[in-house]
Amino acid sequence: MSDWTYTVSVRSLCEFTAKQGDLDRRFTPSATALEGQAGQMVVYARRSPGYETELPLEGQWGQLRVRGRADGYEADVNRLEEIKTIRGPVERIPHNRQALHWAQLETYGALIAADRGLTELELALVYVDADTQNETVLRQTATAAALQAAFEARCEAFEHWARQEADHRRQRDTALTALPFPLGELRPGQRLLAEAVYRVAANGRCLLAQAPTGIGKTLGTLYPLLRAMPGAQLDKIGYMTCKGTGRITALEALHALREHTPGRHLRVLTLVAKEQACEHPTLACHGDACPLARGFYDKLPAARAEAVAAGWLDPAAQRRIALQHGLCPYYLGQELLRWADVVVGDVHHAFDTHGQLYGLAQSQGWKLALLVDEAHNLIDRTRDMYSTSLSLARVREVLAEAPAPLRAPLRRLAVELADLAREQASDYQPLPQVPDDLAEALQRVNAALAEHVQNHPLDVGPMLQFYFEVLGLQRLLDRLDAHSLCDLQRSSAAAPRVTEAPSNLSLLDGDPADETQDALLSVRNIVPGHFLKERFEGLHSVTLFSATLGPPDYPRQLLGLPDDTAWIDVPAPFPPEHLTVQVAHRLSTRYEHREASLDALVDLIATQFGRHPGNYLAFFSSFDYLDRAAARLALRHPELPQWSQSRAMADGARRAFLDRFVPEGRGIGFAVLGGAFAEGVDLPGTRLIGAFIATLGLPPVSPLQDLIRERLDTLFGADHGYADLVPGLQKVVQAAGRVLRSVDDRGWVWLLDQRFARSDVRALLPGWWQLR
Repeated sequence: MSDWTYTVSVRSLCEFTAKQGDLDRRFTPSATALEGQAGQMVVYARRSPGYETELPLEGQWGQLRVRGRADGYEADVNRLEEIKTIRGPVERIPHNRQALHWAQLETYGALIAADRGLTELELALVYVDADTQNETVLRQTATAAALQAAFEARCEAFEHWARQEADHRRQRDTALTALPFPLGELRPGQRLLAEAVYRVAANGRCLLAQAPTGIGKTLGTLYPLLRAMPGAQLDKIGYMTCKGTGRITALEALHALREHTPGRHLRVLTLVAKEQACEHPTLACHGDACPLARGFYDKLPAARAEAVAAGWLDPAAQRRIALQHGLCPYYLGQELLRWADVVVGDVHHAFDTHGQLYGLAQSQGWKLALLVDEAHNLIDRTRDMYSTSLSLARVREVLAEAPAPLRAPLRRLAVELADLAREQASDYQPLPQVPDDLAEALQRVNAALAEHVQNHPLDVGPMLQFYFEVLGLQRLLDRLDAHSLCDLQRSSAAAPRVTEAPSNLSLLDGDPADETQDALLSVRNIVPGHFLKERFEGLHSVTLFSATLGPPDYPRQLLGLPDDTAWIDVPAPFPPEHLTVQVAHRLSTRYEHREASLDALVDLIATQFGRHPGNYLAFFSSFDYLDRAAARLALRHPELPQWSQSRAMADGARRAFLDRFVPEGRGIGFAVLGGAFAEGVDLPGTRLIGAFIATLGLPPVSPLQDLIRERLDTLFGADHGYADLVPGLQKVVQAAGRVLRSVDDRGWVWLLDQRFARSDVRALLPGWWQLR
C-alpha cells in the first residue's frame, strides 16, 4: 500500500519508541489532572509576557504525520519547556518515566526548530511540585540537526507499525461499510433502536434509549455503531457494562458480528480488573519484585504484534499471549487498549476518575463512542465512584500496624474523629464542611503516608492501601459542593476519647471495650453529573440504553448529559394482552401495615397460583419482610412449593436458586427487589410465568434519606421524585421484566400495594401495561 498515511501524537510516538526495560508501576504520589493544570498555570504566571503557551506543532516524515502541543516557548531566551506536575523529589521519578519526558520534549524541539528555522534550542524539563509549587528545572541545549536526527529515528522505528495500522484501519472501515446483520433481518423495535443509534453516532450526539426486553438491545446497538464507524471516522467503540453478566452477552454479540466481518478485520479487547488478571498480587509491579514486570517493554513488541494479529482478545487470549512472552497479562491488556477497535469493560473504565479508557481517549485525541448497557444502574454506579468514607475503626486498625513515623499523625486523626463524634448532638450529623482541626489532621496523615510510600516503593501492604483511601477522601473533600453530602455517623454510644498517649501506652483511655465504638466520616455523591458532564462533552457519542430509563429528565439531569441528548422509547414487542398486570387495591405494604396485611398477601399469592400453576418470583423490600412472608405462606399454604434468596448468597447458591425454575415447574421463589434476581435473569417460556411485587422500591426512612431528598428537591424541584419514587419504580419495572422474555411468552404481574393505582405512580410505569 503506497498511498497510506498515518497521524500520531507526539506522546504516542514517544511511548511506542522510547519505553524500554522494566515495567515500573511502583506507586509514587502523583498530581491529579486538575493539579496538573494548576501547576502549568503557576509556571505560566512566572514567565515573561511574551511567553507562548500550548503551541500546536506538526511535522511530516514520509507518510507519517506527527502532531501535538508543546507546553511553552520563551522566544527571548530560545527555550522550549515541557511542564510536569509531580509530588515529592524529582529524584524519585522512575528513570524510564523521565526518559519518556525527555523524548517528548526533544520531539517537540525538532518540530518547533523545523517550523521556525532555529539552528539550536534550549530544552527545559520543568517539574513543579503540586504541594509547594516549587520548580525543579532540568536543562540541555541541542542543535536542530541533532533533534531532527532523533525525530527521524523515532519515526523510522514507528513506521512499520504505522503502515500496518493504516492498512488495518482501511480494511476495517471497508469491511464495516458492508457488514451484514448476523441474524438476517432486524426485528421492528430493534430497527428503531438501531436507526437512532446510527443517527446520534453520525451526528456526534448522545442518546437515551429506553427499550424493553425481547427486542435484542445488544445487537441493536452494536451493529449500527459498527456500521457508523467508517463514516463518523471513529477510532474506537467502548461497550460498557454496569454488571458482569452484561459483558458475556456483549462478547457473544461481538463474536457473531466479527464472524460476519469480511476478513475479520475487527480487534475486540476485553478490559479485565487488575485483581482478576494479576498473577502475583503480593508483589510490587516492578522488575525488582515481579518477574512479569522484568524487561516488560523489551518483550512487549513481540507480544503486541501477536495480539493484534489474533484480533480476538478476551481474558483467556490476553493471559495466554502475555505468559508466553513472560509479561504481566493485566498491563499487556492496558497496552493493547491503544490498538483495539472495540473495547468491552466495566463502566468505571470510562467514568471513574482513574478510568483508563477515557483518560487515554483524551490524551491521544481519539474519537470514541460509547454504548452503556443496563444504564439505569449508571447513576448509582457513578455515585459510588465519587463517594468514599473513613471509619475511626479503620484508623485504629492501621495505627496498630503503623511504623513509628506514622503513629503521631494517625493518632491525631483518631483524636479528631473521636472528639467530633462524641460532641455531635445525634448519632447522624450532616457536616457543611469538615472542621478545621480534622481537615488539618487528615492533611498531615496524607503527607506522612506520601513520604512513607516514597521511601518504601516496593511495599504493597496495608500502608499503601490506606494511603489510597485517605487520599481519595481528601480529594473529594477538596471538591465538596452541592453535588455531594458530607456527614459523620457514630454508633449508639459516644465514641471514646483518644489521648495523646506515648506510642507504648494504650491508644484509648478507659475500658478497652470502648474501642468497639465507631464513627464513620463520609462524602456521599448525590449528583454525579457534576463530575461526568465534562466526560460526556469530551466523547464523540454516548448511547445509554435500558428497559427502565425514564423519565428522560431523570438520567439527563443527574448524569449531566448534554442538553441536546436525544430520547427514544422503543415500543414493546409483546402484545399487551400477553401480560396481565393487576393491582391489589386493598393491600398496603407500608411498614406500619405489613404485619396486618401479611395473611391477605400470601392468600392472594396462593389464589393466583391455584388458578394458574407455574413458577413465580415474589419480590420484597428487605430480607426481613421476605422471611416473614415466606414463613406465613408456609404456615397457611404448606402445599405450595417455595424457595428463598438468602443474605450473601455465593455463586453456587445463586445458580441453585435459578435451577429450581425448570420448564413446566411449579413453585414460588422469594427474592429481594433490587437484588441479584430482580434484573439480568433470563427465564423464558414456562420457566417463569409470573411475578408478585410487594413493594414500590422506596428507600427506608432515615435522616440521610431526608437530606438526599431535600438536596435533590432544591436542585431539581420538589415534584420529580428523583430521591425515591423514580428509582424505586425502575426497580419494580426491572423485576416485572423477568416475566416476558420473548414475543411468545405469556404471564402475570401482581403489584401488591394499593399505591400502584395512584396517578403519579402509574405515570412512571410502562405505557403498554394495562393495569387492572
